[in-house]
Order: sequence, then C-alpha cells, then structure tokens
Amino acid sequence: MSHGTYNQLWAEAQTSIDDLLPREIPLEPPRPEKDRLTVFQTLATLYIKYIQILRKLEASYDQIVHPQKRRVLRQVVDGTVGRLLEVKNEMVNLEFSEFHYFDDILSDLKLTPNDIEIPVPKYYRYERKKILKDREQLLGSILSKMGPSLTDKEKDVKQMSLEEAIRLIQVHERARQGRLRAKFMKEIRMEEERERVAAQRGAPTLDPDVAATRIQKIWKGFVRRKLTRKQREEEMIFIGMVPTKESRPKKFLPQTLAENTEMARRVTQDEYEVEYQQALVTVKEKIREVEGPDMKERMQDQIRQWFIECRDATGKFPDYPDEEDGGSALLFKEKTPEEVEAEMAAKEEEKGGKKKGKKGKKSGKKKKGKKSGKKGKKGKKGGGDEEEEEPGWKMAPSNFLPEVEQAHRGFRDVWMTRDESGNFQQKHDNELIKEKKRLEVEDEVRKQVDELMREELNNLKMALDRDKGKKGKKGKKSGKKKKKKGKKSGKKGKKGKKEKDLTADRTIESLYEELVQQGILVRSPQIYLKDYIGDYSYLGTTLRQADIEPMPSLSDVRQLVALYGILPLGSQFVHQNMPQIKSILLAGPRGVGKKMLLHAICTETGANLFDLTPENIAGKYPGKSGLAMLIHMVTKVARELQPSVIFIGGCEKTFVKKAPKGDKTDPKRLKKDLPKILKGFKPEDRVVLVGTSVSPFDAELKPFVKTYERIILIPRPDYASRYILWKHLILEHNGIITQHLDVSSLTKITDGYTQGHVVEAVKYILTERRISQLSKKPLAAVEFVSPLARIDPIYKEEEEAFKSWYGKTPLGKKREKLAKGGDEDGDGGGKKGKGKKKGKKGKKKKK
Repeated sequence: MSHGTYNQLWAEAQTSIDDLLPREIPLEPPRPEKDRLTVFQTLATLYIKYIQILRKLEASYDQIVHPQKRRVLRQVVDGTVGRLLEVKNEMVNLEFSEFHYFDDILSDLKLTPNDIEIPVPKYYRYERKKILKDREQLLGSILSKMGPSLTDKEKDVKQMSLEEAIRLIQVHERARQGRLRAKFMKEIRMEEERERVAAQRGAPTLDPDVAATRIQKIWKGFVRRKLTRKQREEEMIFIGMVPTKESRPKKFLPQTLAENTEMARRVTQDEYEVEYQQALVTVKEKIREVEGPDMKERMQDQIRQWFIECRDATGKFPDYPDEEDGGSALLFKEKTPEEVEAEMAAKEEEKGGKKKGKKGKKSGKKKKGKKSGKKGKKGKKGGGDEEEEEPGWKMAPSNFLPEVEQAHRGFRDVWMTRDESGNFQQKHDNELIKEKKRLEVEDEVRKQVDELMREELNNLKMALDRDKGKKGKKGKKSGKKKKKKGKKSGKKGKKGKKEKDLTADRTIESLYEELVQQGILVRSPQIYLKDYIGDYSYLGTTLRQADIEPMPSLSDVRQLVALYGILPLGSQFVHQNMPQIKSILLAGPRGVGKKMLLHAICTETGANLFDLTPENIAGKYPGKSGLAMLIHMVTKVARELQPSVIFIGGCEKTFVKKAPKGDKTDPKRLKKDLPKILKGFKPEDRVVLVGTSVSPFDAELKPFVKTYERIILIPRPDYASRYILWKHLILEHNGIITQHLDVSSLTKITDGYTQGHVVEAVKYILTERRISQLSKKPLAAVEFVSPLARIDPIYKEEEEAFKSWYGKTPLGKKREKLAKGGDEDGDGGGKKGKGKKKGKKGKKKKK
C-alpha cells in the first residue's frame, strides 16, 4: 500500500479517538451507574472500539516511514495498548471472569470476530532485531562449543554391528526384487489373457460411421463434464467453500509480494531514521552558528534592562535566580492566564490583609474551602463526599488517557492540517526540527549568558557598595545553602537498602553462558500467536443469559495470552504504568497447546526463556546455597536482558502436599522461594513467571493460586475450532483437501481430541510417500481413524474436573457468588435493595 493509505488509516484512528475522548474525559464527573448490565455494555463497547483503533494504529506505525510521524504514532500506540488493558481489567473486576463474550455487541455494531482480534505490535521484534540477532549468535556459539547433546531417544537407540546392518539391507533388497518380479509376471499374464480374448472375438464387424459417432458422443460428454466440474470448483473457491489451488510459485503470490513490500518499507524506515538523526545534529549546529550570537546579545540586553528597572524601582540591584530554579528563564517565562490571575489574587490578598486586618483573615481560602466542603455534605446528593458514598460503579482513573490525549493533540496541531504535497518520499521535515532545536540552543545560550550576567551583576553590586561604603555578604549565604542541600541528599542516599549481589565480580555475559551450559536458559522455537488456531465462541452471551457458564473457546484463550503475556512484556512504558502481572498459569488437559502459547509469548516479544521445571533443575546447584545462587543468577540475568519469561512446567508439583515416592526431581524445591522471586519484581522489570499444569487440582489451592495471579483455563477444542484446525493442518503438511475428504465428519468424530492429537494423526498419515500419491489417490477421512484410535481422548469428566477446580479459585468463587446474587435479585447486578440489611452485608463482604 502507499504512503497515503497508511496516513489515511492513522487519520481514521485519530478521528475515532477524538470521538472517544469526550466520553473518557468528561467535563463533569459522571454519576455512579448501578445497573451491572449497562456498565458491561459500556465497557465492552469501549473495549471493541480500542481494539479497532489499535489495529489501525499498529498497521500505520509498522509501515509509515516518516521518522517524526512515527514518534507521535508510537506515543499513541502505547497509550492505546495501556488503555485497552485498563478497560479489560475493569471488565474482569466487574464480571469476576477472565473471559467475556461480545457476540450480541458485534451483531449490533455489524462487526465480525476478526475485527476484534488483538494485534501484536510488530515493533516489539523489529525495533530490537539487532539485539535479538546478536543474542541468537551468542546462544548459537555457546551451544556449538558444548557440542551435540544426546537426547533420551538417541541414548535408547540400540547399537548395530556392521554384519547385522549388511544382513538387514540384503533381506530388504531381496524382498524388493521379489516384489518387482511378481509385478512383472502379473503384467505378462494379463497381457497374454487380453491377447487370448481378442483372438476368440475375431475381427470387429461394427460400421465405421456408427463407431465414429459413439466415439464423438463419449468424447463430447467427457469434455462437457470436465468443463462443468471446473466451473463448479471455481464457484466453490470464489465463495470460500473450497481452499484455493494456487499453481503459481510461492514467490509470485500476492501475499508474498505484500510481505516483500512491507519488509522494503521497514528498510526505508531505518534509512530515514539515520538521516533524521544526522539532521538533528546538523540543524542544531547551524542554528547555533547563525542565530546563536543574536540570541546571546538579545538576552544580555533584556537582562541588563531588568537590572536597571529593578534598581530604579527598589534602589538596589536584584538577586540573580539560581541555576537550579531555571536561571534567567524564570524572568521571561510566558505565563498562562490562570497563573497571571493567581498572582493578581495573591497581591490583592496581601493588600487586603494589611488594610482590613481581621476581616481579611476571615476571607482566607482555607476557611472558604472548609465551608464549601460542609455545604457539599449537607447540600445536593450528587456533590461533595456523598458522591463518593453513593453506591454504584465508576471508572477508575487512567494512567494512559493523558498520553493518548497528548498524542492526539500533537496530531491535531501539527499533522492534521499540514500540507505534505511536496514531501512525496516522506522524509523528515526540517522546519519542525528547527522549531525544536531552536529551543535547545536557547537553553544552552541562556546558561552561558547567565554565567556572564552573574559576574556582571556582582561587579555592579560591588561598585554600588563601594560607593555606599558597604560590603556584600550574600555570596557566603548561597554557599551555605548549597552545602545544606548536599547533606540532605546524602542522607537520602543512605536510606535505600540494596540486596546482596552474590555475583558482583562476574559479568552478565559469563552468567548468561553458564545458564546456557546448564540448560536453564534455553532457545525458544519460533512460534507466533497466529499459529494457535481456534475459532470464536458464538454462543457465549446466550449461555450466560441462560445462567450456564460456557467453556471458553481457543480464540478467547489466544486473546488472553496477548493481553496478559505479550502486550505488557513488549512495551516498557505500558508495563510500568499498568497493574503489574507477575505470573500466569496455563492450565488444561494434555495436548491443548500450553507450551505453544509459552513459546508464542517469547517469540512475539523477543524474550529470553528460563526453564526452571523440576526435571530440568534436578541435580543442578544442590543445597540451599546452590538454590540461592540459581535464583539469584536467573533473576539477575532476566532483569538485565529483559523482557524475560521464567517457565515452570508441571507447576502443580511444587505445591503438592506430599511428593510421590521415587520422584528424584524434588518438585517442592522452589515452593518457599517462588513468592520471594515474584515480590522482587518491580514495575520496571519486564519479567513474567509462566507455569503450565495438566492437573492443577493435585496442588494445595491457597498457595498455588496466590503464586499465580492470572489463571487461563484452556479447554478442549470445540467443533468450530476442530474444523478449521483439520483444514489448516492438512494444508500445512502438504495435503490436498478434495471432495473425497469429508472434513465435517472427521471433525465430528474427533470430539474430545485435542490439537496435539490432531497434529499427531496428520503427521502419521501425510508421509512423503502418501503425499506423492495424492494426485491419483485423494485423502479420505477414514485414513485418519486408525492413528486416532491409538490415542486416548480427553473425556468430558476430565474437563468438568478442570471447571470445578477453577470454581474454587478466588475469581471463580466471586463469579459463582455473583451468578447466585443475580438470580435472587433479578437485576443482573448481584446487589440487594437499599432497605435490606442482608444486601449491605453482602456489599461489605464483596469489598
């Protein structure tokens, strides 16, 4: 797409933000909303709107090449991501559920589920590509030094002698030759049989014209049927019922060409960024050379004029403002009308205080404030403290709306009306650089002028004192003040306590290498979040209205992983300002893709992966001191090379009451230290603990859910997800879907099978030999029955066990209580009437 297209996308997103800001930042505080359904509709609409805005902004930021526009865009992208996470948090606190369903709202807004798919900003990886490339090279060099590591499968392979290998090859070769000989003999016998039958029939007696007519009839029927079949196939491809059969090479596909164009634009971004950075230096130097002397002379004249005016007004020269207070910049600061009004009011109060005495004291601002506060309590219901006490829901204050508003103002003031008809290549704008750098040069020149004018002022004061016979003592006072400030700052520095660094004498590179050698820091496979296939839940709202809690779909799981795992880790600004998520639990039966989601988090954010699974750390760093060293090294390297992910597989084993007999991995080794590790993570540390569990109900509930703040329950795939999963996997493994393959029936019979089971079956069937036969022997659904029959599916009872366990977690309990409260009251809000004492108690418990 062109520059204009991405600029248009940006403008559309900013228009949507312009529509949302008056609702998000109203002039008057809104009244609390009591109806829970209305609140959810409001939040859900906001959530969907912000996702649509983020999709447009992310696409624009990824492809716009103008370096100055990209800075404004980056600010609004980060602000929108943060606000989206805040709205999500509000929805969780309102409904006490991680999963929300918008099918009715999507229908009202005429949107599809694809329109609310959360985009992962590509700059998370592309702006760190050099760092990631260097890290990958370092990891590769360390692993190559270690040599090939034998896996368990390779160790179990039986060694074979040379004689046994030769004998095995001979047996197979003789069998191959025997099969070929049998095939040749069968063909010879069939040929002899055909010749014998032809000899018995004799010469053909059919009339040549009749024979020709028959041949034409058969041929025309064949051609017509072939044409009809082709037209039907084209129609089915057109309406999306049959996958496209692309005959062109992959490099000439429209998708490939679009990807190449995007990569070329990213290269252009890097080139323009280098030019922009060079322009910042050259423009500043030019302004300093050309305009610097005039600035200096003008400032000196203004300050000398100030000296004379002050001497004429007070009879003495003024004190020069300190450098810490801003120097002479304070004298010529442009004040807002509010600041001027405040200064005038302060002067009037001072005059009134001298004249009126006691009366002036009564009219002070403090007493007025107290009176107005009392009136607010006694007066209207909507004002003062009573507004806070009034029951209902209010939106929490946002840390990101000011950022969004500031970026929106920058777009409106600078880029909305700017004429760029002459900037076809979208390079940097020199005029904007000059405006910015002129201020920087003024600050630098002002500091130089302040030094000169301080000396000049001291000389003038000394000359004036010499005339009057006085000595100046003010220089000593300023020196004392500075000493006192220095002492205070010294005391503040002593208050901060630092943790003991066990590896103070070692570099991060050496710690990194040791963790790689020990197998703690591992290489994450390149898996993207979009590879986690799953369809949207279309009946979520309907089931909840019928008081049935639906199981989340795989699309909902994918959205949650993006919200809790990827978006906060990718941006430092977002992570520091949002409610911190330190740990995530991925719980679900075997084969639902827990590790795949973990690797997607690492791939999308470019994070390091530290594997603290009990089986992986068994026998490494033994004893208490060894464990302390392991935890210290992991947390230190994770903070230094953030973003980082600390992974614990089978994390329920850490919190079991009693470890099983014969388990030498010591699964409870990290139980006491995990809370300390999480407590040590600060908002500026982009580190998250991710645990996966196949049987979370085996662990002690309280410490388990206290350690893992966010629990994402991953169910078996439903019919819609299995249908698109089968089609995707067959095509991905070079299979061909034809009319002979009934994907719908295959999806129906695989109810209870997970994604891992489907992948296993597809790999088993689509071997190289079977792929080579597809043109003559199309795939059939019955072929996949045999490998699936060898796999035990996930039965409904196991899924119910996960559901009942989740109901015992804090969020699950709140959700269950809310559902019961909604049934009793019939208002959907779970709140009792004002006159009932039970309702008040219920509110207190909820709080």
